Amino acid sequence: MGGFAATFLGILLQISSPRRYVGWAAGAAAVASTSFILAVIAGTAVVLVVHPDAPPGMAKPTFLPQVREVIFTTFALGIYAILLSLGLSGWIRSRALGLITACAAFIAAVLVTLFVKW
Repeated sequence: MGGFAATFLGILLQISSPRRYVGWAAGAAAVASTSFILAVIAGTAVVLVVHPDAPPGMAKPTFLPQVREVIFTTFALGIYAILLSLGLSGWIRSRALGLITACAAFIAAVLVTLFVKW
């Protein structure tokens, strides 16, 4: 997902439009990309440390709950940021497409929030 967000960011950076939506969408894509990458790196580090076959010299962290919270927070931030970027991207083209993408992103954000709370 970080790669998708980074690709989307690259595409948005190539658009030469004076509309501020381009900048906001690109910024949200950058936040999404970095958040997903951080979540993956933190998750991989946790798996390497807590795996039963980890080398004996590997330190056993006492901060696992905090790392899991960082993983969840950065992943959630990435999800909402990519939805924001997608919702804003339609406004670059037209008002009608902007309304469609904004509504789709809003509905997806509500569903993600409901699934997370469930």
